[in-house]
Amino acid sequence: MSQFNILRSENRGHFDFGWLDTFHTFSFGDYRNKDWMHYRALRVINQDVVQPGEGFGTHPHRDMEIITYVLRGALEHKDSMGNGSVIRVGDVQKMSAGSGITHSEFNHSKNELVELLQIWIMPSEHGIKPTYDQKNYSVEERTGRLRLIASPDGSEDSIQVIQDARVYATILKPGQSLSVEINPQRYSWVQVARGSVNLDGEVLKKGDGASATGLSKFTLKGVEETEVLVFDLA
Repeated sequence: MSQFNILRSENRGHFDFGWLDTFHTFSFGDYRNKDWMHYRALRVINQDVVQPGEGFGTHPHRDMEIITYVLRGALEHKDSMGNGSVIRVGDVQKMSAGSGITHSEFNHSKNELVELLQIWIMPSEHGIKPTYDQKNYSVEERTGRLRLIASPDGSEDSIQVIQDARVYATILKPGQSLSVEINPQRYSWVQVARGSVNLDGEVLKKGDGASATGLSKFTLKGVEETEVLVFDLA
């Protein structure tokens, strides 16, 4: 029996608005699932595909750590803090919405889709001054190892978040294995961004997620080339 509680991709919330095809791991917008409201401080994992020439108009947020992880394409970002950037594959963008921000994202390509994971983490402090950060993590530094991309202290050149949460990214080739050691008193969430992976004997495909508590170690093994995010949560 698996030590993980698995949420299969097909059991997520799903909406196709034409310009946006989106899957919700946790309750979001018009999707409500009392069994999957959030997991610890992890509030949102949305897998979004944005059509060419489309995007998210200016809208507000407050008191949320918002992380964008791009899987393909390029997304232009603008916000009320004065930031303007393009988020590309390998980029990780974070906004600490704090006391309040507005922002927009747009796919300016005429023919290429943008696919991304939008992740929300509930902060440990409210009403802080909003902040922004963006870093790129190369394929090489994510392949075959866990690359820390977000942490409460910004260690290892990761992006800082206002919560006791660490986010790791890895890319595994077919047959490539990675052993993950964790504090058994903490909580883990594994999210498959693309491809498929064997998680301690259970095959997870794109969009699948799995939670675990009380584990000190688990193993990820690529079934096909896969990209996986691992969350270490208080």
